[in-house]
Amino acid sequence: MLHFSRIDLSCDPLAGRYVKEETVSVAFAREAGELISLEGPNRYAPGDAIITGSTGSRWVVSHDRFVLKYDPVAPLQAGKDGAYRAKPVPVFARQIHEPFSIARSAGGDVLQGKAQDWLLQYAPGDYGLAENQRFVQVYRRLPESDGV
Repeated sequence: MLHFSRIDLSCDPLAGRYVKEETVSVAFAREAGELISLEGPNRYAPGDAIITGSTGSRWVVSHDRFVLKYDPVAPLQAGKDGAYRAKPVPVFARQIHEPFSIARSAGGDVLQGKAQDWLLQYAPGDYGLAENQRFVQVYRRLPESDGV
């Protein structure tokens, strides 16, 4: 199994820039806990977003990152449980053709990818992954001329 550490997809010729086009269902954690996603453990703290995607996948986003990545769907007020739409924030992504793992962040939860899953880089040192079928359904490649 490959293990990635401190990889920079912005310099990787096999990576591209993508945006997520998805409306998700969100419940904000009222206490600390752990959700086991398809990719591994996702620990959360009070106020973090527990997300169910349009394909049924579940994962956690910290409160600070959530407000930068999602907008409430009207008439929902920000911070309330309900439907949120992903902001068109570009990410770097690369399909990996063998099983792999990566820490979400330094010292963070370790995610496990299967062959053909996608490694995502949101910012330097900030990673995620998406199952191939889900990635194809919710991500759109950006033209090369679009800035990040």
